[in-house]
Amino acid sequence: MTEERDIAEQPNTSPRRPLGGALAESPFGRRPTLPVALVLAAASGAAAVLAFPPIGWWPMAALSVAGLGAAVHRRRIRAGLGLGFVYGLAFFLPLLSWTSTQVGQWPWIFLGALEALATGLLGAALAFCSRLIDRHRWIWAPLTAVAWVAQEALRDRQPFGGFPWGRLAFSQADAPTAAAAWLGGAPLVTLLVALTGGLLLTAAAQIYGSQASPRGRRPDWRRIAALTAAAALATVAPAALPLGATAPSGDPINVAVVQGNVPRLGLDFNAQRRAVLDNHVQATVELADAVAEGRAEQPDIVVWPENASDIDPLANADAYELISDAAATIGVPIVLGGIVHDGDKRYNMSIVWDPQDGPTYLYAKRHPVPFAEYVPYKGFFRTIAGWIDPRMADGIDSVAGFEAGTEPGIVETDEVTLAGLICFEIAFDHETAESVRDGAQLMVVQTNNATFNNAEAHQQLAMVRLRSIEHGRDGLMASTVGVSAFTDHTGAVSQATEFNTAAVIQTELTLSERSTPATGAGILPEMVLTAAFATALAAAAAAALRARTDRRPDV
Repeated sequence: MTEERDIAEQPNTSPRRPLGGALAESPFGRRPTLPVALVLAAASGAAAVLAFPPIGWWPMAALSVAGLGAAVHRRRIRAGLGLGFVYGLAFFLPLLSWTSTQVGQWPWIFLGALEALATGLLGAALAFCSRLIDRHRWIWAPLTAVAWVAQEALRDRQPFGGFPWGRLAFSQADAPTAAAAWLGGAPLVTLLVALTGGLLLTAAAQIYGSQASPRGRRPDWRRIAALTAAAALATVAPAALPLGATAPSGDPINVAVVQGNVPRLGLDFNAQRRAVLDNHVQATVELADAVAEGRAEQPDIVVWPENASDIDPLANADAYELISDAAATIGVPIVLGGIVHDGDKRYNMSIVWDPQDGPTYLYAKRHPVPFAEYVPYKGFFRTIAGWIDPRMADGIDSVAGFEAGTEPGIVETDEVTLAGLICFEIAFDHETAESVRDGAQLMVVQTNNATFNNAEAHQQLAMVRLRSIEHGRDGLMASTVGVSAFTDHTGAVSQATEFNTAAVIQTELTLSERSTPATGAGILPEMVLTAAFATALAAAAAAALRARTDRRPDV
C-alpha cells in the first residue's frame, strides 16, 4: 500500500503543518492549504472562461477541470461545496457578463450565482469521493469525467428548465474533441474534456505527491508519461471518427440570410420595432434587385432572424403588407421570426411567408427563457426584486410572458424542412435532437442578439457548429445584429458577419435526411454516464461508512 493511501485511510490527529508553503497535512492526507485552494479554484474558473469564444483557447477547459479537482481533493464536503462555488463565480460571471448589457447588474449576478451552485455541488461531490480516489487512484480521471457530465445534466434541466450555457462541450468547436459530438452528442464531448483534465490532474498528483513525501520518493516518470499520453489521446482521437459517413448527400438548396440590424438611438419603442422590420424588408428588396441585375443568385429560401417582426404580422395590416411585398419581390418563401398574439397569449414564432399565400406555417418556441420571456412564480420574485431595487420589479412587470409551443420543432416550406430552433433552444440537447428526428434537413437557428454583445453571439455560434457536427447537418445562424453565418457538418464556418452591421449572406447548402449515431442515441449516453457517477457516489458513501465503522471503539 502506498504512503498516500496510508495517510488517506488513517486519520491524522496531528495539527496541520505546511509542506513547502503550498501543501498541508490534514486528517485525509496532504492537500493544498486553504488559501492556495481558493486561489486555485478561482484561477481555474477564470481559465475556463478563456476556453470559450470570443477568446477560444479550448485547451484551457481541460486545465480548468484539473485545477478544480486539485482544489477540492481531500476536502470535507462543505469545503468542496465552497470551492466549487468560487470556481463557478469566477467562471460564470465573466462568461455571462453579456446578460448585464441591457438589464443591469443584478440579474447577471443572480444568474451567475445560480449557475455556480451547480459547480458547488460538483466540488462537494468530488471532495466526497476523495477517499475512494485515494484507494483506487486509477478511477480519478474517469470519475472526474462522469462527474462533470452529471453536473451539466443537472444544470441543463434545473432550475426553471435549466440553462446549459457554459458546458465544456461548447468550448470545443475548434478542437479535435468536437468530432465526438457525431458519436455521442455534447455529453460525450464534455466527457472527453473532463477526462483529459482528470488525467492531467492524476499526472500532476504523481509529481507533487512525490516531492512532498518525507522520504523524498522519486516521481514515477513512466506513469506520468503514460497519463500525459492518455490525455493527449483523449483530445486528438475523435479526429479519426468518420464524419463523412453521415455527411449531407441530399439536394442542394440556395439559402440567403438577412441580418437587418437594429437602430440604437432616437426612436421610441414602437418606432424601433417598426424600423427593425423595415430594415429586413429593405434588405430583402435589395437582394431581389441584385438577383434581377445578375449580381446575386436567385435563392430558394430567405431566412430572417428572431424578432425581425416584433409587430404581430398576423394582426397588424401594415406589417402583413410589408412582409408580403418583400416575399413577392424576392419570389421565394421568407422564414421570419415574429411575435404573434392569440387572444391574451403571446408566442415567439418562426413563420413561413409564401410569396402567393402569405403565412403558411408557424412554429412556436418550445423553451421560453425564464425571467426573459416569462417569469415563474411572478408574485414571489417580484416582491424579492422590489426589496433589492424597484427597477428590478419594474423589469419583471415588463416581461412579456410568452407561452411555450407544443408542436414538433420543425419549420416546413415547400422546398425544405428546417430545424425549429429559436435563440437559446440550440443549447438544449433535447430540442435540437428532436428537431432532427422530426425531419429537419438543415440546422437553422434564428436569434436576436440585439440586447447582448459580440461575445454572446460567438458563444451561440459555437453551439450551432457543434450541433452541425452532432447531427450531420449543414446549418446557419440568422441574427438581427450578428453574428450570422453558415456552418457545415464538420463545424466549419463561412461568411460570418460583423456585429452591429446590416448584411445579407448567401450560399448553397446540402440537405440531409441521414441520422448520426448521436441522433439515434439521444439521451442514452448522458443517462449512462450520469448513472456511472451515481454508482461512484454510492461506492464513496460505502467506503466512508466502512471507515467510520472501523474507527468505532469496541464496547
